[in-house]
Amino acid sequence: MKAYKKIILRSLKRMRIRLIYGILVIVLMASCNRNSTFDHYTSIDGNWGKDEVISYDFTITDSIKKHNLFFKIRTSEDYKFSNLYLIVDLKYPNGKLQKDTLEYQMARPDGSMLGDGLMLIKEHKLWYKGHQTPFVFSEKGDYTISIRQAMRALNKVSGLKSLEGVLDVGFSIENLD
Repeated sequence: MKAYKKIILRSLKRMRIRLIYGILVIVLMASCNRNSTFDHYTSIDGNWGKDEVISYDFTITDSIKKHNLFFKIRTSEDYKFSNLYLIVDLKYPNGKLQKDTLEYQMARPDGSMLGDGLMLIKEHKLWYKGHQTPFVFSEKGDYTISIRQAMRALNKVSGLKSLEGVLDVGFSIENLD
């Protein structure tokens, strides 16, 4: 009997999160940033696998314009870490590959989550490039950005097989001109 109760409570919790998530998506779509050149999300469904790579292809037609680049991560209350490690590959049109390992703070010291949003879902807009000096793409052409999580449990060498609490992973390019 207790097992059924747990299953029902877990299902109700997921339904509540999905309803709030749906409302959040509608609100966010209605308030889209008009300065964005590129703004896309990939749904993760609550668990981001260690080997699950999120990739976006985009084309740059102006090698003079200044930009800010962001990762957008939506998390639920199931996200239990105070930080987030990402491994990012940016492939240029000429084949050059730029690799970065990045760490982001996701929670305050008291454990409360950073990011925007009410209730259970938070959206974290994380700087990738442009935060110190506006970023300029050096080449015109087709780019690919690949993002994967690189989280580890405390005192563990191997990465987490699945990062719980991640709902969406996005990438945006915002014009500054």
